Amino acid sequence: MITLIQRVKHAKVSVKNQSIGEICNGLLLYIGFEENDSPEKIQWSINKIINLRIFADKEDKMNLSLLDTGGEIMAISNFTLPADLNESGRRPSFTKSAKPDIAEGLYNQFIENCKKQNIKIASGKFGAMMDIESTADGPVNFILKC
Repeated sequence: MITLIQRVKHAKVSVKNQSIGEICNGLLLYIGFEENDSPEKIQWSINKIINLRIFADKEDKMNLSLLDTGGEIMAISNFTLPADLNESGRRPSFTKSAKPDIAEGLYNQFIENCKKQNIKIASGKFGAMMDIESTADGPVNFILKC
């Protein structure tokens, strides 16, 4: 599981020109599921993400977490994140990516587990071509691998 974490002031996702999700002041997550991912990895990842101290305190130091700030999450499933770009040739290899039916189940579980922790979460549509707009806060970006 690879997650690109981006701190944002605003993010919005649309499918076929129809807005399906929007957040303010939180984290935009692009999540790439791999063939060996499990429910345990999902929960570990969520706990790590919501407790990362990556938001500024009153002294402008990164000391606050998403939980501390009451921030929101937008989760976007991203099949291309686990791609291997180091193989010969110029085309990315997606052999490490989870099969779509497995990835969709893991993605839905990620969303449900966030809701169970009372995190306000918006999401994209699995497998759809999406338009994603965001206003980066920083920029502050991290890659979490588990």
